[in-house]
Amino acid sequence: MAILGAASQAVSVDAPSVCRRLLRTNRSRLLPQIYLTPLAAVRNFPITFTESGDIAYPELAYPNRGWIISPALSGVLSTLVPIAVVALAQVRIRSFWDANNAIMGLLYAVILGTLFQVVLKQLVGGFRPFFLDVCQPDLDRIAAGQNATGLNGVGFHSVMYTVDVCTNTNEMELKNAMTSFPSGHSTAAFAGYGFLFLWMNAKLKVWADFRAGLGWLALLFAPVLGATLIACSLSINQAHNWYDILAGTVIGIVMAFASYRVMYAAVWDWRYNHIPLRRAEVFKYVHDIGPDHTDRHVFVRRLGWGRRQRGVARSSRGPGSARSSATYGRGGSGPSPDGRAVRYPDTTRTRDTQANGRPTADNMV
Repeated sequence: MAILGAASQAVSVDAPSVCRRLLRTNRSRLLPQIYLTPLAAVRNFPITFTESGDIAYPELAYPNRGWIISPALSGVLSTLVPIAVVALAQVRIRSFWDANNAIMGLLYAVILGTLFQVVLKQLVGGFRPFFLDVCQPDLDRIAAGQNATGLNGVGFHSVMYTVDVCTNTNEMELKNAMTSFPSGHSTAAFAGYGFLFLWMNAKLKVWADFRAGLGWLALLFAPVLGATLIACSLSINQAHNWYDILAGTVIGIVMAFASYRVMYAAVWDWRYNHIPLRRAEVFKYVHDIGPDHTDRHVFVRRLGWGRRQRGVARSSRGPGSARSSATYGRGGSGPSPDGRAVRYPDTTRTRDTQANGRPTADNMV
């Protein structure tokens, strides 16, 4: 049984030497530069534990390499970066309620996701890939009477043991090595950046009633890329199993969707998902959206979105009315005081159309 305490051998790929050989060839000039760069990390994996070639639990024998992104830094990146994006966007959006709901919703998502995953860690947990490196097992401890659980040397061929065989006496290190499921990094990353993704989708109107450009679509998926990089860094330093990362990702996404819907009138419905809700006022959903739906709380300025149609808005509100009941209010069923729906504003002549009425190159692409 000494195989459980043996150190695993490691094999690494000499990526720089491969790249140098590729660079010497003429054909390498045709390859994209991104494929010629060295690997960002050196991976290792166990080969054998014994002379016979038998492998026992190699998934728990990885070295404890430390964090590429620490848990504290992961929480900061998953919270402060989205808050900074929301704050910078308010230079153009200029809505206190939008900033309030976005920041509060973001904190809701991260806090609820963290609470969820911490409870699961304590009640379910699981071994990290570097558990044996932290445990440093010694089976002679069982012979010396260190068998408090009575579950050592059990199972098929009596190969199953508990932490009674660990020589590491640091309780916090052992607990950390046994609380792998689910991943806290993934939960926080997809809760924070997932909420930012939904918020940016609503403010940029990438999936709305007009065709957005490639640049806006790429910008929208930037938070998803950030969350994925944070989560996948855990597989590079071998601090989590793949199912730990997947579970944390699912938890974070669920919390992001739930928190966004609490703060905004919709999640995917492009007509309303940019409108922040308020505690003491009821939002009125109407079939035909009007200026009060399109001219506020958005970042984009195109085809009627984000451009304050002041003349149309005033005529729909009526004299002496501070806000149309199309957006908020307890009384009335229509978007205007007389109950008639305000039609979608005419967008045939905007900054995206030339003075002669012909579409610009941007619309023809």
